[in-house]
Amino acid sequence: MFELDQYLQDLKSEKIKLAVGVQAKIIQAARDFLTKEGFTEILPVIISPITDPLADYRVRGEVECYGFKYQITKSMIFHKQIALHTFPKIFCLSPNVRIEPAERKNSGRHLIEFVQLDLEVREASREEIIGLGERLFSYLIARVKDTCQEELKFFGRQLPDFIPPFPRLSYQEAITSYGENFELALSRDVSQPVWLVDFPLEVREFYDREDAGRPGVLVDMDLIYPEGFGEALSGGEREYQYERIKERIQKKGISLEAYDLYLKFAARGLYPSAGFGFGIERLTRFVCGLSDIAETRLFAKKPGVYSL
Repeated sequence: MFELDQYLQDLKSEKIKLAVGVQAKIIQAARDFLTKEGFTEILPVIISPITDPLADYRVRGEVECYGFKYQITKSMIFHKQIALHTFPKIFCLSPNVRIEPAERKNSGRHLIEFVQLDLEVREASREEIIGLGERLFSYLIARVKDTCQEELKFFGRQLPDFIPPFPRLSYQEAITSYGENFELALSRDVSQPVWLVDFPLEVREFYDREDAGRPGVLVDMDLIYPEGFGEALSGGEREYQYERIKERIQKKGISLEAYDLYLKFAARGLYPSAGFGFGIERLTRFVCGLSDIAETRLFAKKPGVYSL
């Protein structure tokens, strides 16, 4: 059922208005930082024959154009790798659609349509990308504290300083300390951002690079917000060699045909690279201290809810 009254209420909401205003300043700050770091902004890809498989590559939004089938972008991971043929450092404000389970509609953290700041660096290591992420988030928080004082006062929000280096925890250490569903428990237990590193191969996607010296361990990372706000970003080093990519796709039980176009690019050569993506709405939620991510944008689409 379409809830027109709720939309009209949201459009007049001072809370949403101020959160979206803060978000605009976050986006501008991110652009300023990355431009100074030598990045080139590229335009987003909305539909493509290939997109991020995530938990199940068969769950897809499809659009048919001119007799061809396209998928709606879940993330620009493959396009980022390919774009490095043109520029050594790229970023993009990429609209993503991910069809989340309906039971997540009240999680406060999930939307099926959101915007991700996605970046990638040619021939970068995980260590370099972790350093970049720490500098970026420290800069964004400092800039928000400087330029959004009235908004933060409205939200009753006193932001902590993000002071690198952030502590690190391995995936196995997180499970040992907090159990299988560790993300929120860990997030509630820390007062500063924490890096999660070294995920096992079976829990991530085929494009995350396996450590040659530690079979079954990926050279990847997530950043976890403090105060119970959950995941901030996800990224790592990428598989770039054709045979390795092909082997990893097969290990996932995915049809090679589903990624035939990507494999053709890989056969011609991809650069070693690393990068990450973070959700703009999730960062806005953290900055403003909001309980519901739907309050970070107009026309928010929660899982299982019919929305404008």
